[in-house]
Amino acid sequence: MNPLIDGSWRQARALAFSTCAPTPTEVIPLAHAQGRSLAAHIDALVDLPTDTTSAMDGYAVAGPGPWEIVGEISTSAPHTSELSNGTAVRISTGGVIPGNTFGIIRWEDAEIHGTQLSGTAIKAKDIRPAGLECTRGERIAQAGTVINPGMIGLLAATGIDDLHVHRRPKIALVLTGDELIRHGAPGAGLVRDSIGTMLPGWLEKLGCEVISVRYINDLRSETVAALLEQMATVDLIITTGGTARGAHDHMHDALSDISAQMLIDGVLVRPGHPMFLAKRQKVGILGLPGNPQSAITALMTLGEPMARALLGQELSQVELLERVPTRIDLRAPDDSTRLILGTLRAGNFEMGSHLGSGMLRGLAFSTGFAVVPPGGAATGELVEWLALP
Repeated sequence: MNPLIDGSWRQARALAFSTCAPTPTEVIPLAHAQGRSLAAHIDALVDLPTDTTSAMDGYAVAGPGPWEIVGEISTSAPHTSELSNGTAVRISTGGVIPGNTFGIIRWEDAEIHGTQLSGTAIKAKDIRPAGLECTRGERIAQAGTVINPGMIGLLAATGIDDLHVHRRPKIALVLTGDELIRHGAPGAGLVRDSIGTMLPGWLEKLGCEVISVRYINDLRSETVAALLEQMATVDLIITTGGTARGAHDHMHDALSDISAQMLIDGVLVRPGHPMFLAKRQKVGILGLPGNPQSAITALMTLGEPMARALLGQELSQVELLERVPTRIDLRAPDDSTRLILGTLRAGNFEMGSHLGSGMLRGLAFSTGFAVVPPGGAATGELVEWLALP
């Protein structure tokens, strides 16, 4: 298979997705499922609600009023017999509706005189039928769904205790650069490492687990050794720096030395063009440029679809991006897509500041990228929105 060389942004994302198979599955308790990706469809075990219940605190009444109050229903003590016409029972929200109930009179609308109840009852008012939200056997979550707290609540309500999810993709980081320091303030030509400190956070938000971080010098031998060392334990190796073909860029030579197959060599996107994707056996090797903004652009271009594929999600989740209007003209090269950092304000894209490929402030204060097609987009035109995780 020949590599995609300087392919379009959309081509590269689709190819990156297709290179990854879902990770193995595991069973975890529902309470620990936040952020995990479902490996199997989920069907409701029960109707929800399981019984016809009251939507409000008040009185369940039968027949025309006024009504004699004959008892009380709590959420844990259902009324086992039908109500007789002309009678009422106090009921709490979620209480099971007795047979022959006409409607609910809310407590604040009720007029009570001793055991006599007066008020206006409307047929079926404030009554939740059994199965209103879902019925037993109904599909309530698709495989590939990323679990959020609301989903955890829904699954718990329908009787689910454990979930089959995809194992988090295991990631190794190999960070290159003789000039990098890991502590303190930089000086005298040195650079404080920023990519290595932020990549684990972005990858965690993408559903991955960074299990190894290794810093190496700009030497071909060290690059080869670092790549081979990680192969047996991870699903994806992410490297930083050395992706171009300068005098000290050894990544391409190192990939050749370990017989890795180059799949994508450069993407027509700015910033981040000199990214690559290779594979050796079943392990992907994603090369990010050494400038921080370029690195995250590359991560979102190729790494995000790879993470989705590893987590068993659908290609549509990569391809179908929200479209939003831009408040200003957005420029892009005639031959390349441009990813521009910014935020959404009232549904419109607002461009961020400090957008140089080596800058970090734009990343720190943005929530995503406008995907600007080659040639640019005019004020008011719709552009795709690629949200940061």
